[in-house]
Amino acid sequence: MKSVAFPAKIANLSFPSGCSSLFFPSPATFFSPALPYTITSPCRKLTKGTRGVGGLMSQCLSSSSQSLSYLSNSFSSQPESELLQALPSSKQKSPPPQLPWLIVGLGNPGKKYQGTRHNVGFEMVDALANAEGISMNTVNFKALFGKGVIGNIPIMLAKPQTFMNLSGESVGQIVSFYKIPLKQVLVVYDDLDLPFGKLRLLPKGGHGGHNGMRSIIDRLKGSRDFPRLRIGIGRPPGKMDTANFVLRQFSRQEQEELDYTFQTGIEAIRILLLEGINKSATFVNTRKSMEQLS
Repeated sequence: MKSVAFPAKIANLSFPSGCSSLFFPSPATFFSPALPYTITSPCRKLTKGTRGVGGLMSQCLSSSSQSLSYLSNSFSSQPESELLQALPSSKQKSPPPQLPWLIVGLGNPGKKYQGTRHNVGFEMVDALANAEGISMNTVNFKALFGKGVIGNIPIMLAKPQTFMNLSGESVGQIVSFYKIPLKQVLVVYDDLDLPFGKLRLLPKGGHGGHNGMRSIIDRLKGSRDFPRLRIGIGRPPGKMDTANFVLRQFSRQEQEELDYTFQTGIEAIRILLLEGINKSATFVNTRKSMEQLS
């Protein structure tokens, strides 16, 4: 433990002759076998006087009172900063830095695939970036990459440029480099099994036949314990091939419905980061699509 440095005035305090030996006896006197029967010589002389031991005690108590008063004045005159410096310091440990959220939108790179059903994950991330003022012009970890905050929560946005089936190459690198907990990795992607424009937020799950999700799960060593936001694109009409359907562009009316879906998704992500997945899931999973509202 750090020793306390007393003011210089305290170190120079003196007590009347005889009193110091009474209140602070030397080790030799204190441990003397004759202590019960022995009084030190200065005190013995005083016992022969008219005042006796009572006079000695009165003198010593009076001197002690003066000394304590002097001690108090010495402390009060000492600057507060010096007294605080003399006390042992206890530095508070700063909290560990907050780890960011990673929000990944899945899709295929290039103009050929812009505006197609398979790229709604990209479009959701673009809408979020625009709403939060986050630039997505950096290319890093095989992805278009951006950093920002929502409220006081740091976030990273990523759009893997590896093509859909290899999305895990990008996501795995980002998670590993920044040591992001999987519970803070949100993947946004299209879902054939949900009605068009419908959103569904889940805390974990399988790949559901989606090759992009399959790649991510493989790169995360088989872990499925990360949240995902699914965007419904509906089933292909008639006997249309599924591959052709997911690569087909949206009509103008469908795009208007999607814009409403993206606004709902942005609000759901904000709630997720600031209030937790339970509140966010309740918000998004019970919300009606634009088509249902009309």
